[in-house]
Amino acid sequence: MSAAPARRAEGGGSLHRRILADIEARILSGEWPPGWRIPFEHELTAQYGCSRMTVSKALTQLAGAGLIERRRKAGSFVIRPHSQSAVLEIPDVKAEVAALGLPYRFAVVARSKRRATRADRARFAVGADAWILALMCRHDAAQRPFCLEDRLISLSAAPDAAGEPFVVLSPGAWLVQRVPWTRAEHRISAAAARNEVARALSVAEGTPCLVVERRTWSGETPVTQVRVTYPGEAHELVARFTPGQS
Repeated sequence: MSAAPARRAEGGGSLHRRILADIEARILSGEWPPGWRIPFEHELTAQYGCSRMTVSKALTQLAGAGLIERRRKAGSFVIRPHSQSAVLEIPDVKAEVAALGLPYRFAVVARSKRRATRADRARFAVGADAWILALMCRHDAAQRPFCLEDRLISLSAAPDAAGEPFVVLSPGAWLVQRVPWTRAEHRISAAAARNEVARALSVAEGTPCLVVERRTWSGETPVTQVRVTYPGEAHELVARFTPGQS
């Protein structure tokens, strides 16, 4: 952040809103990542030429919005946004990130077309002679890793996937649009981040993660199996349901 004192925001906006907007912009752009220490109150007071009460008001509002955590005597720190997804639905990662008010992007970091291996068949109910497309995608929120997607697609169910670059739509969003599914299975577990997962999520090895595995079918034909890994402290699953009929 520039050391030059900030003037009153144009258009008559209050100085506390200028401070709020400046800090929020740095967090949402990824310039200040999770864990970054916000300048101390006295530093912001000197920088903006305002009262400590004005700075405190802005920081309190940022904490209330879930962007920072204020720790007594330690200062204020950027926190990782906490997201939710529905257990009984097929979630759209882009929508999860948008719900946090953060910019979203995704990238395919690995792909291969192959006959199903023994490991593939253990994850996915396809035959030994089946062709699959294996994809690894990273989804980002505010230029920070949000989750890692490890997906298998049956090319007998979705043959066009073999030639799809997955630039505009992520594999999950593309499948929802192109291959109607009739039933799905969710499996939820906890795991420690290891090797390439830890590197892809920019977390330390051994960090607790939430793993959501899902299989979908179209009729009796397997369509896809996906394993989505989230840093555990940043995500939760929510199920809403009504009493069953007798």
